[in-house]
Amino acid sequence: MPVPKRRTTPSKRGMRRANHDKVTPPNVVPCANCSAPSLSHQVCRSCGYYAGRAVVAKKAADEATGSAPAGE
Repeated sequence: MPVPKRRTTPSKRGMRRANHDKVTPPNVVPCANCSAPSLSHQVCRSCGYYAGRAVVAKKAADEATGSAPAGE
C-alpha cells in the first residue's frame, strides 16, 4: 500500500481543509413578469411565471391575498 514520503505540513493541511467551507450565495434575480426576487432558472413563487410564460396556475384567491399555496 502506498504511503506518503513526507509528512503534510499544518499549513498545507489547513489549505486543503479550508476549501470545504466555501459556500456560494443563491443567485437571486428579479422576475421578468412581476419584478419579485426569485431564484434563477426557477419558477417565480409569487406569480408562477418562468421564461415569460405561465407555468403554474395561481388561483384568484391567492393573488388577492398574496399568500402562497399550502403545498409550497
